[in-house]
Amino acid sequence: MVVINVLDPAKHGSNISNESITFDTNNQAKLAHRNVRNVVLKPSSSNSSTFNTAAFSVDEQTGIITRKGSDIPPGAKVCAYYSWCDPTKVTAADIIGAVNTAGDRTGMKLLQDTYNLYGFYAKILLAPVFCTQKSVTTELIAQAEKLGALTYIDAPIGTTFQQVLAGRGSQGAINFNTSSDRVRLCYPHVKVYDGITNQEVLEPLSSRAAGLRAKVDLEKGFWWSNSNQEIQGITGIERSLSAMIDDPQSEVNQLNENGITTIFNSYGSGLRLWGNRTAAWPTVTHMRNFENVRRTGDVINESIRYFSQQYIDMPINQALIDALTESVNTWGRKLIADGALLGFECWYDPARNSPAELSAGHLLLSYKFTPPPPLERLTFETEITSEYLVSLESNS
Repeated sequence: MVVINVLDPAKHGSNISNESITFDTNNQAKLAHRNVRNVVLKPSSSNSSTFNTAAFSVDEQTGIITRKGSDIPPGAKVCAYYSWCDPTKVTAADIIGAVNTAGDRTGMKLLQDTYNLYGFYAKILLAPVFCTQKSVTTELIAQAEKLGALTYIDAPIGTTFQQVLAGRGSQGAINFNTSSDRVRLCYPHVKVYDGITNQEVLEPLSSRAAGLRAKVDLEKGFWWSNSNQEIQGITGIERSLSAMIDDPQSEVNQLNENGITTIFNSYGSGLRLWGNRTAAWPTVTHMRNFENVRRTGDVINESIRYFSQQYIDMPINQALIDALTESVNTWGRKLIADGALLGFECWYDPARNSPAELSAGHLLLSYKFTPPPPLERLTFETEITSEYLVSLESNS
C-alpha cells in the first residue's frame, strides 16, 4: 500500500485562540477540532500564565484532553490555544500534484516514483472524497493508464439513482462520463460507525470496494471477481436500492447494465459488492471490460516484461528464442493449473521477424491467453413434461 499525504500543517493549518473548555467528571475536556498540535492551556483568557504540559495529556487525533495531577482543579474551565490540520483547505490541485523545475513530484504525480523507491507500482488507485471532482477523476484515469492500474471512483454524496445513470452521458452533471477500462465507478456511499462521534457516517464506497479487491486478490487470486463478495465493516448504504438476483429491472442491475458497481442488499444476503465491469461497459463489448479480465491481462503483460530483462543484450539465436518461449509457456501452464487462465501460448513467428528487424536487434515473440470471465448471468431452461409418468408402476 502506498499512501500519499498531501496535508501540510504549514499550508493547511489553522490557529485557535481562547477556546473555552471545561473538564468533566472523568477529568476530560474535548476541543472543538481533531488532529490538533501544540496545545497550550491557560487558566483564563486574561491570564498570561500557562499550565505545565505535565498537568494534562492530549490525544491529538481526537482532540480530547485529560487532566493529570492537581495543577488543574477538577471541573476547571480553562482556555485552549492550539493549531489543527484543516482538511477542508486541501484543494484538488494538492491532490493532483505537479512536477517542479527540479523534477520533484507532489500529489498523485508521486505514484510514478514508487517503482524506483519500493519495487512496485500501485495497482488500485484511490482519492476518497476528492475523486468526485472531475479534475481529480481525470488525473486518476491518466495515472491508471500510465501505471497499468485501475482506479475506483465515487459519485458525489447525495446523487440520486436517476442522476447517476444520467451521469454516464455527455449531459450528466457528475464525474461518471468515461469509457476507460481502467475505471471502476462506485455508487452509492456506505454507512460506517464512527467510534469517535458515536454515530453513523457516510464514507466512499470506493475505499471499501478497493479493500475488498485486495482481500480477494490475496485469498482467491487476481483472476477472481470481487463482485458478490460481502463487504465487512459497513452498517448500511446511503440510499435504498432495489435488489433481486432474478430481476434485470431492479435498480442494482440497472446500475450494472450501465457499468456502475453498487451494493446488493436483499433479504438475508448481507451487504455485497455488486458489479463485474469497468466503465468501458457498455461502450466496449470485449471481455476485457470485466475488471478481473483486465487485471489478469495487466499481471501477465507486466510479469513477462519484467521477466525479460535478464535476456536483454544476449545474442539473438535459436537457443535464446527457445529459452524465452519455453520459460513463458511454462509460466502460462502454471497459471492454467492455478485456474487463472483457460489457455495460454507463446511462440516465435518467423514471418513477423524480418532479417532487417533481427539485424537491428529487434526480436518479436507473440503470446495469447484467455482469462475465465465471471459468471454474470446464469439461465436455466425449464420444461414441464408428461414423459416421466411412464415411470409409475403397479404395487401388485
